Order: sequence, then C-alpha cells, then structure tokens
Amino acid sequence: MPTVLVPLAQGCEELEAVTIIDLLRRAGIEVVTASLQAGAVTASRGTVLLADTTLDAVLEREFDMIVLPGGLPGARHLEDDPRLIAMLQRQQIAERYVAAICAAPQVLASAGLLDGRTATSYPGVIKTADYPRVTFVETPVVVDGLVITSRGPGTAMDFALQLIELLVNHERRDDVERALVRTLH
Repeated sequence: MPTVLVPLAQGCEELEAVTIIDLLRRAGIEVVTASLQAGAVTASRGTVLLADTTLDAVLEREFDMIVLPGGLPGARHLEDDPRLIAMLQRQQIAERYVAAICAAPQVLASAGLLDGRTATSYPGVIKTADYPRVTFVETPVVVDGLVITSRGPGTAMDFALQLIELLVNHERRDDVERALVRTLH
C-alpha cells in the first residue's frame, strides 16, 4: 500500500487538506498527517484539525509521496520549516513524488524542486519572475515527472484523484470518483 505524508501547518487551507486526506484514504492509501508542532492545527477558516502525529515523529520515515496543502499563512509556515524542506529534498533525491496545491507550490519553488519544470499555483501567490527556471501555467493540475501541482480549493478534488491515479492506478481513481457521484473525467 502506498504511503503519503500530509504536513499540517497553522493556517492551512482546510478544504484542500481534508479533501486530499479523505480521497486518498478512500483509495486505500496510507495517509499520515503530521503537524509541524504538537497540538491542534487551526486552519485558515477556523476549522480545527488533529494530526495523526508530529513532523518530528516521522522525520526519518520514507513516504511514497509528500503532499502539501496550501492556504495562507499555512504555506509560509511550511516554507519556513527546515525539517520539512530537508524531507522534500530527500524525497526528490530518492526519486519519490512531491505534490503541492494552492500557495504550497511556493514551498517547492523556494526549495529548488521546481527548477526546470512546469507547475501551477494559486494566482498571484508566486512571483514568477523570482523563478525563471520554472514554467508556470494556469492548468488545474500539472504533472511533471514526480512533481504534481494544483491551483487551489476548487481543484482539490481533481488534484487528489490525480494523486490516486499516480500512486495506485486509473481503475482505483475511477472507483473513488464513481463513489463520490462525480462524472468520470
């Protein structure tokens, strides 16, 4: 079974975080949520989330994918956490997936993980001139090798379904999508 880490920072976008966690778990993927520090995480709209563990407890664990929910100031907290940046860089060296939605692609960009790639993010969050080696597009979900990015809360379901397809297969994605009473892509 694939394993996925979803780090949760104060001020994260709850719709993105919960959608990613929920859909991946529906697909039978082991999802571990980890808060940057002990205690509850208050998301950007005031929803209180309780992570499975803390980031410190999983620092040495390997995951098939690390997925960053966006939201502000959540994405800034992720970007400012050297432990998470080191994990993301190790993930890239090990040729495993990294994914980010909304404001969180900024975390990948500042860590150098988007260099030479095509990516997307929430409009206006990333100063594209600061990253001349990245091609930014306005596509809802972008898969460039082992890096997946998406635009925002409105694309969270498509993003999560794409992650399922990459981690498991197209059939599992279709099964999850069908059970959600969504028109298949």
